[in-house]
Amino acid sequence: MAKSLWMEDAVTLHELFVAGEVRATDIVEHHLERLNARDPVIRAFLHVAAEQARAQAAVQDRWSPAERAERPLSGVPVAIKDNIVTETMPTTAASRILQNFYAPYNATVVDKLYEAGAIVIGKTNLDEFAMGSSTEHSAFYPTRNPWALDRVPGGSSGGSAAAVAAGMVPLALGSDTGGSIRQPSAYCGIIGMKPTYGRVSRYGLIAFASSLDQIGPMARRVRDLRALYDVIAGPDPRDATSLPDTTDATPLSRPWRIGVPREYFGEGLDPEIRHVLDRHLSQLRAEGHEIRDISLPHTRFAIAAYYLIAPAEASSNLSRYDGIRYGFRRESRDLVTLYEATRDEGFGPEVKRRILLGTHALSSGYYDAYYLTAQKVRTLIRRDFDDAFHTVDFVVTPTTPEVAFRLGERSDDPLTMYLGDIYTVTANLAGLPAISLPVGWAHGLPVGVQWLAKPLADHQLLEAAEALEGLLPPVRFPEEVEG
Repeated sequence: MAKSLWMEDAVTLHELFVAGEVRATDIVEHHLERLNARDPVIRAFLHVAAEQARAQAAVQDRWSPAERAERPLSGVPVAIKDNIVTETMPTTAASRILQNFYAPYNATVVDKLYEAGAIVIGKTNLDEFAMGSSTEHSAFYPTRNPWALDRVPGGSSGGSAAAVAAGMVPLALGSDTGGSIRQPSAYCGIIGMKPTYGRVSRYGLIAFASSLDQIGPMARRVRDLRALYDVIAGPDPRDATSLPDTTDATPLSRPWRIGVPREYFGEGLDPEIRHVLDRHLSQLRAEGHEIRDISLPHTRFAIAAYYLIAPAEASSNLSRYDGIRYGFRRESRDLVTLYEATRDEGFGPEVKRRILLGTHALSSGYYDAYYLTAQKVRTLIRRDFDDAFHTVDFVVTPTTPEVAFRLGERSDDPLTMYLGDIYTVTANLAGLPAISLPVGWAHGLPVGVQWLAKPLADHQLLEAAEALEGLLPPVRFPEEVEG
């Protein structure tokens, strides 16, 4: 072949494998070679299941063409964020409190991947318990941005984003609580989608904030992303928040009515990113689409509401890590001291910070003032979007206010780090589907644009993204750089 298999997109790899032009073992070996060459510097993976992937590929090589064709991801390597449980690989959530933990079952999305023929090549790094925007809060090591090794890849799904951007895998799963798929996708120049809340099962996802968390796909090409989404989406009786299969599959009519909210293009947005997005909007006008100025007035309260709701739910969810049932334990003279020592040593600073924030917000005398008020604001944000989608088909915004920042630059400034999520948290608060697409470059680094659609319009959003792919920069890979 003219180019290495790791450079091919997922759909092409599957087609080549089905046609018998390449073996699954060759596909896996090419990607493992790429991983072994790049990951010692980038550090996208926490666990590489090389022998398991080779064994799975060897089995697939013995399949008939019909068996290969009936599984939509056969022959395709995939990476999984390490807060999604896997029976045959450790699941740590990048926390010492779960170091060397093996789950007794697979998450629903993992079982669906195996049923679709995907070859799981390993588990990717993240901010501990998905709490962060840079993948610097991993208990083990930070991940680096493949485009600039002194920069962060974003977070919390930074390992997945970096692995896809660097060509280690064509597809990856991430999770998104306030932008944790879309923000690293923007920073790394790939495509990432947060589905409608409830469209993808959360069974087997280690909970951060249960009313906000959603698993989603990451890829370099929209058609690859759609193939992965189609595999993982759908109802699951094991997830009480899972929605019935009622996705709005109405075909898109043209031209589209595109809403541009003025609140997302104001103070704090890097002028170079604004220039890239203005060019994107001009291309859309040239394609015949209607651009409408809209307002989402409660956006200014979104960060405050999110950083009350998410830590409150995290405080409750993380209470299970006590050193008694599973995970890390620090032996102590009595039960209370055991709890305190285990959680003090097992959790990192950012996780402790959010547990304390959430516990305070839920405490007696503060619940109504903080948590309840934040939930009321959440309702107002959802209503803003409901009103907007009466007049527009999509809402288009920046994904991030700036390009990827330098490693360590915001380690001592959590508030500035939190404000980086200002454009993404609203989709989680409102339960909307949203996708980040790479649209250009600023300061020599990737820039993402965020498209949002009404609830359950996931397929329409993907259809729009596929139609836009011709307007996006061509897929390319970071230059080989030395660490």
